[in-house]
Amino acid sequence: MITVDSLIRTYGDFTAVDDVSFKIGRGEIFGLLGHNGAGKTTIMKLITGYLEPTAGKIEIDGLDIGIFRGAVQEKIGYLPENCPVYPEMTVIDYLDYAATLHGVPKEERNERVREAITRTELESKAVAPIQTLSRGYQQRVGVAQAILHRPSILILDEPTNGLDPTQIQQMRTLIKDLAKNATVILSTHI
Repeated sequence: MITVDSLIRTYGDFTAVDDVSFKIGRGEIFGLLGHNGAGKTTIMKLITGYLEPTAGKIEIDGLDIGIFRGAVQEKIGYLPENCPVYPEMTVIDYLDYAATLHGVPKEERNERVREAITRTELESKAVAPIQTLSRGYQQRVGVAQAILHRPSILILDEPTNGLDPTQIQQMRTLIKDLAKNATVILSTHI
């Protein structure tokens, strides 16, 4: 499903990713493990197409991301490390907005938002402003936006960062559940 071959990313004289290669099969949970600054986030941004590699090749479902970026990005749900949510919006309004951005057809939006809220166990927080939620629930909102368009690949950058032990366990359970329908790539320094 995902093939990364001889990936290199430099910023001037600094090499953030140095000749990395790996393959991920459909339905796998794949972890990028390393200390802060090891290049995990950079690799994720390269896979999502947000950054271009200095050298190397990334293929997803046989499509070269450098050539078929749009088609590849449609297959990906992405949760960046710092979850970009609008704190003044309610969970349901934010997810409706995110569904629009993901290109979910208007007639399917309510169902997809409801499905994402249920899968991430946000029912009790659906009408709450995001700024009133704990870090754990805000992470769940981020995951919910990433699954709205039913992607075949989920990329979760440090999904347990800043969570307490109970929230970490809940997030791990959620990730296992999400892996039933998608390949999951996650990063952690733990």
